[in-house]
Amino acid sequence: MQQNKIKSLVSLGKILSDENNETWQAIKNRAERNNRWFTQKFMNFAVESIVENYLNEEKLNNFLTNYNLSIVDTTKTVGLILAGNIPLVGFHDVLCCFVLGLPTKIKLSSKDEFLIKYVIQELQKLDKNWTCEIVERLKNFDKVIATGSNNTNRYFEYYFKDVPSLLRNNRNSIAILNAKESEAELNALADDVFMFFGQGCRNISHLFLPKGYDVTTLFKHFKDYEYLHHEKLYMDNYDYTRTLFLMNQTDHYANEFIMLKEDDKLQARLATLHFSFYENEEEIQNYIIDNHKDIQCVISQQNKLWKAYNFGKAQKPELWDYADNVDTVAFLLKI
Repeated sequence: MQQNKIKSLVSLGKILSDENNETWQAIKNRAERNNRWFTQKFMNFAVESIVENYLNEEKLNNFLTNYNLSIVDTTKTVGLILAGNIPLVGFHDVLCCFVLGLPTKIKLSSKDEFLIKYVIQELQKLDKNWTCEIVERLKNFDKVIATGSNNTNRYFEYYFKDVPSLLRNNRNSIAILNAKESEAELNALADDVFMFFGQGCRNISHLFLPKGYDVTTLFKHFKDYEYLHHEKLYMDNYDYTRTLFLMNQTDHYANEFIMLKEDDKLQARLATLHFSFYENEEEIQNYIIDNHKDIQCVISQQNKLWKAYNFGKAQKPELWDYADNVDTVAFLLKI
């Protein structure tokens, strides 16, 4: 049965990659009209990443060998509440339920209702035995996975207190530089910062720099994203925050599309990147330990003191790179 599931997922990858798939292109056009943050470039990037890392037959086989799938209880219904901050952000949860053959009820985000709906419909065509229903309100389910903001998470905690639940809230990511990075690595850092307008939990919001590092040298490595200066929604946020900084005489560095502000806070405003200086790596290690509940991923050169992704890989997670570092499949298998 699992091999049939894998074949269906691989087939889905071909459907999503087909440049002649007019229906899929029409869906993406509609998604862009519905949510102006979903540009064609960013939607295509999300799809390419999913096809490469989630819908690859070899990776799927390697991924599933980590689990005893004979214990899955397909009589249990799973409820999913999906986020919509970036295109297809909830697909991994859908994939996990699909590959386990679990009956699934899904509450979509209004920000991403067209892309994920199309993907679900295609999966149902490929595997008619998978029961999946898109609903306005979740009810009659046995366990739930819900993703939202810190505020909605408090609601989730109350509403789902009587069922097994996997609840996710706001997280941010960090990058650690050591002044030994190559030009290619620093150029790739731009993807980690700006992809999806910086709105994903895997986007870099805070940079750690060795003491004395000239942060303004990063501007030249961000050049590929200078087109953001012409994206109205993004620049509305930039202009608002820049005005606040200038009115309050807040120290910062800026080019035409990003502001760099020395600030210890992990979370930064849209179009703003926080940075702080460190003197030794133990400081970074302690920071990661102290803030692990708020950090989604770390980007840096490989280091024995922390788990890190290579530059440019923040928005290209593998199947086993679980959100909040909580194993979704293990949760779904747990009786």
